Amino acid sequence: MAEFLTEQDKRTCYCAELSEKDIGKEVCVMGWVQRQRDLGALIFIDLRDRTGILQLAFDNESDPEVFEKAFGCRSEYVVLAHGTVRPRGEGALNPNLKTGAIEVFVKSMKILSAAQTPPFEISDSKKVKDETALKYRYLDLRRPELQKNIKMRHDIARVAREYYYENGFYEIETPMMIKSTPEGARDYLVPSRIHKGCFYALPQSPQIYKQLLMLSGFDRYIQIARCFRDEDLRADRQPEFTQIDLEMSFATQEDVMSMNEGFIARCFKEVLGVEIELPMQRITFADAMNRYGSDKPDVRYGMEINDISDLVKDCGFSVFTSAIENGGSVRAIVAKGAAATLTRKEIDKLTEHAKGIGAKGLAYIRYVDDTPNCSFAKFMQPEELEAIMDRIDCRKGDVALFVADKNKVVLPTLGALRTILAKKLDMIPEGKFAFLWVTEFPFFEWNEETGSWDAMHHPFTMPMEECLPYLESDPGSVRAKAYDMVLNGTELLSGSIRITDWQLQEKMFNALGITKEDIEKKFGFLVDAYKYGAPPHGGSGMGLDRLAMVMSGADSLRDVVAFPKVQNASELMSQCPSPAEAKALADLGIAVVEENEIEV
Repeated sequence: MAEFLTEQDKRTCYCAELSEKDIGKEVCVMGWVQRQRDLGALIFIDLRDRTGILQLAFDNESDPEVFEKAFGCRSEYVVLAHGTVRPRGEGALNPNLKTGAIEVFVKSMKILSAAQTPPFEISDSKKVKDETALKYRYLDLRRPELQKNIKMRHDIARVAREYYYENGFYEIETPMMIKSTPEGARDYLVPSRIHKGCFYALPQSPQIYKQLLMLSGFDRYIQIARCFRDEDLRADRQPEFTQIDLEMSFATQEDVMSMNEGFIARCFKEVLGVEIELPMQRITFADAMNRYGSDKPDVRYGMEINDISDLVKDCGFSVFTSAIENGGSVRAIVAKGAAATLTRKEIDKLTEHAKGIGAKGLAYIRYVDDTPNCSFAKFMQPEELEAIMDRIDCRKGDVALFVADKNKVVLPTLGALRTILAKKLDMIPEGKFAFLWVTEFPFFEWNEETGSWDAMHHPFTMPMEECLPYLESDPGSVRAKAYDMVLNGTELLSGSIRITDWQLQEKMFNALGITKEDIEKKFGFLVDAYKYGAPPHGGSGMGLDRLAMVMSGADSLRDVVAFPKVQNASELMSQCPSPAEAKALADLGIAVVEENEIEV
């Protein structure tokens, strides 16, 4: 039978808060049994709570009833122990534990809850299948690594609130059920029982509301905001996520960026004890794509992209020349000292990967012996090949990879290969945090499926003033006052300066092909609001989950989110989503139709 916690049972401290300075103290601790060791006349219990592990000791001087309880304890029992802190015996020190020099000799004990044998050991050293771990997530969360990650996530949120409060921001909640507006991903819809046939949307971000708060005169807004996007999952994406969301009135792009830099510097200092050098590096979107093949480049290592189009535009290799004639380019990356690792077989694997991204193939130079092995050498003059190798700095021991096509294929392909090679060749330095800002994003991006222009960020982003004349004549050249913060190849933050002129906002809607009827239907309230005096403003949304993931060194958001979804957006522990009861659907005026009954 479990024993009950009474008003007299007061925990005096957490397990790992005790140290040698507490020797002689009477303490009361509570937690889970990590393991029990029965040595006959001596029993040890490793007691675990969120701070760590503490050894409890029982011997022939213990009360027989207490000793018997200790004998009956098993893994994951929940116990209360009252006793005296004492030094461990000679030769029994554990340097791997914070409390490894002490133990508690237990005088009284309660078993608050017995436990069945868990489906896996609660330990970071034991690997458990993801499906099992997520099914029993409440057990998985007891692991020290996940406990540490969740605490780090809490610490980041705490520092965020403290920092932004100190800088004059108000924390204001925005609605969770809102009007559906185009934000780039599918909305999660919430049916209305009262307004049958009508739906709320869960917010993809608080974007419109935080802009309205600036129009309302609150000047500086902050929110640890829950956001929802119905899109395919990956390691750094969940259908529901949290962002540190802010907006500032009377602020320039540099004001917003500097404010976020200050938070990052303080966060890394307080949470990790790491100094971040400010200001962070800034590069334009065009520069990021041309040098790294990505708008969120990892700059902890080199291997930048080289453009050799001018060297090969008249060469005898038709793959290169035709790409240039069709408005594309020929570019390369060089893996220094990789010739021994990147065998022909490995290069063939990289070629297949490049084809999977969209490239037609992959040319290469593998410089192992005195003469480089070049896949296109027979089409080139010796001096042409020498000029290429000089341009890209390809030397003996190196491997160069070339892609020829339209830039929209060449750059992301080489960017992806650069990332693969960096991991394969162990080029990424451990413990380094490389921040940068990517600025001047294109305002528009061409949608091949719809044959129209979409907003790369969102339609409320301010174009750069010098680009305004090209809104209608050359949308592809319009750059935006948009900025992303990138850390080690992960986008942490996205933000922009907002349009505050309602006539310009209407012009942007028109450029995106949004009709006056749709503007009124979807954004009429926002356009009207701008007619009553709007301060210049801008803001950002920083992914709290992603920041915690990078800071903790985790491989996936699952390791920093308490109850994550898997790739098909289900949650294995509670088995949601699940069918709704017929009455609930009837109240909402909703009928569930089988997929084969749907008319397209």
